[in-house]
Amino acid sequence: MTGALANLLTIITFLPLLGGLVVLAVPDGKLGRSIAFWCSVVVFLISLLLLGQFDTASTAAFQLESNIPWVESLGISYHIGVDGVSLLLVFLTTFLMPIVIASASQTITFRQKEFAVAALVLETAMLGALIALDMVLFYVFWELMLVPMFLIVGIWGSENRIYAAVKFFIYTMVGSLLMLIAIIYMYWLTGEQGGTRSFDYAAMLALRMAPEVQMWLFAAFALAFAVKVPMFPLHTWLPDAHVQAPAPGSVVLAGVMLKMGTYGFYRFAFPLFPQATFEFRWLIALLAVIGIVYGSLMCMAQRDMKKLIAYSSVAHLGFVMLGLVAFTTAGVTGAVYQMLNHGISTGALFLLVGMIYARQHTRLISDYGGIAKVIPAFAAVWLIVTLSSIGLPGTNGFVGEFLILSGTFWSKLPGGPWWGAVAATGVILGAVYMLWMYQRVYHGEVKREENRHIQDLTVREWLILAPLVALIFVMGLFPSPFLDLARPSVERFVGLMERTSPQLAGDLPASATPVVAQPVRLPMRPGQQRLEILPRARPLQPGNNLLPQGVRPVVPTQP
Repeated sequence: MTGALANLLTIITFLPLLGGLVVLAVPDGKLGRSIAFWCSVVVFLISLLLLGQFDTASTAAFQLESNIPWVESLGISYHIGVDGVSLLLVFLTTFLMPIVIASASQTITFRQKEFAVAALVLETAMLGALIALDMVLFYVFWELMLVPMFLIVGIWGSENRIYAAVKFFIYTMVGSLLMLIAIIYMYWLTGEQGGTRSFDYAAMLALRMAPEVQMWLFAAFALAFAVKVPMFPLHTWLPDAHVQAPAPGSVVLAGVMLKMGTYGFYRFAFPLFPQATFEFRWLIALLAVIGIVYGSLMCMAQRDMKKLIAYSSVAHLGFVMLGLVAFTTAGVTGAVYQMLNHGISTGALFLLVGMIYARQHTRLISDYGGIAKVIPAFAAVWLIVTLSSIGLPGTNGFVGEFLILSGTFWSKLPGGPWWGAVAATGVILGAVYMLWMYQRVYHGEVKREENRHIQDLTVREWLILAPLVALIFVMGLFPSPFLDLARPSVERFVGLMERTSPQLAGDLPASATPVVAQPVRLPMRPGQQRLEILPRARPLQPGNNLLPQGVRPVVPTQP
């Protein structure tokens, strides 16, 4: 059974690549895009089978593992597996890719076959990076992501697509090369400490490193991941890439690829170098909060809808990074949930911008106004996604932001309440810039005559957007299934950081601890049970007898 499950994980990862090879052999572009779409749908359906096989009660760090020697002489293996966090991101990836490929019918008008191949190869690379437990395997998938994304921006992008594609490639490549050097050094250390050199994640997790060595290695990993998030001030490639990329490229970039950076911190940078993490923690928190406020203020200054949404990603992912470095169960759980939320909400916003751009060929906010009267369905969907993005209760965005802020306020992060308070201003600013954009685009008087004849959402567009809108409400109203899936992995991660520094990580004890000086005897009559409340210097918890701990029944004797 274990082998079958591991093979299922492998099938999910490499089936898109196999589909890409099939598409290459097809002469017709539209047929190739159809094959790619149905291939991605099959991958999504197969990925749902993993949900039934994943055991949230398991104490194992990873499940569905497969470890096969690849280059045995160098200690490289095909080692894959998932925990609750990576499994959720796998679901996000397989869910978004059919939507990305389906939306390409409007925006990708030439070389459709090549685009379909690039999208499928990109899906394999992203899935591989999420399940890899060998550092070389992870690095191969990590670098492979760059190639199809570079082509998507550079070939199917807008006027300055070459500039944006090259800038994206250089930024991410430089950080990745430094990470590769660090991986090679850690590989050498495994031989020095264990006798057998290995690139396996578990072997590197067991390394004993001096604090100064951890500092340098952490810096190399953190730079690679911070560029991909992206964190301030390494974010400058993102607005250019988003603005120049076609709408499907922006969806996959915001929906999944940016999460590779936050996932990298969670999976590799923090656990591998815990001591260095606490040394740099204040800097990460500072840059996260700056990113939240700076990204929000930059949104308010934008005239291009797509660039506004791009800068909103800087702010939203600042929340994710702040939740991660809180090192509390609530904070990290909220960060994981916000990764999913951002993929859904921001992906939907980029789709909507792409759809309206395909009609009017302009993204300038000033070129619109009053069009809610012309395209009411479009306006309604846009409003729902906007409210999700700003975290309205009942939508997915509220759950993630609430957990992050509460987990930061009640954390051992030095100055946690202050970090949380400043970050909370990002929620207010987010409502300002998103609702302001919506008001300027959809309300008021129609400014341009050509805007009176915009076509409303088509049936095809409804089918593309409906899954995203549905998930916004499902995740907002019923978050427990998603949170329960991530919780064991999050608790394990927080526990690891807490063992490194109990004073700086882990959940705070209950702030209000009831302490009773003397037993309190409640009034009674002969023959009745009396509840005697005993003094306890700890929070009241349910007991096995369904009474609070510290409360016991006492049956009196007759007077």
